[in-house]
Amino acid sequence: MTSCPICHPVHDDSTFLWSDACCRVILCHDADYPGFCRVIWRAHVAEMTDLSPAERAYFMAVVWDVETVLRTVMEPDKINLASLGNQVPHLHWHVILRFGDDRHFPDPVWAEPRRPGQPHTVAPERLRAGLLSLRSNAE
Repeated sequence: MTSCPICHPVHDDSTFLWSDACCRVILCHDADYPGFCRVIWRAHVAEMTDLSPAERAYFMAVVWDVETVLRTVMEPDKINLASLGNQVPHLHWHVILRFGDDRHFPDPVWAEPRRPGQPHTVAPERLRAGLLSLRSNAE
């Protein structure tokens, strides 16, 4: 699919963290949600059930590894996982760190903001190193 912005990003300001033949992990640059990552299936499919059971299990293992690394490195109060794809029907998971002092907590990130959010720092190199370590141990 040549028009898919996930298959063919035009203005991608994300930071690459990890990839293999099946999927890739990027760090999205969102000032309100530092550490917000996307885990993206490489092939253009829309739903989890488009994958074989083994592919689904593998994809979710990567999502859980991303969650694990984010929890270890950034120590959020909560992690939100979402696979929506309503606007871009290319299978991907959002891994969103939530802090008690973020703009929307405890509401969803798409709710009306409750307050100005407080800054939290993210170190892409630490996330990358954690993912490399977890994924190499999983293989």
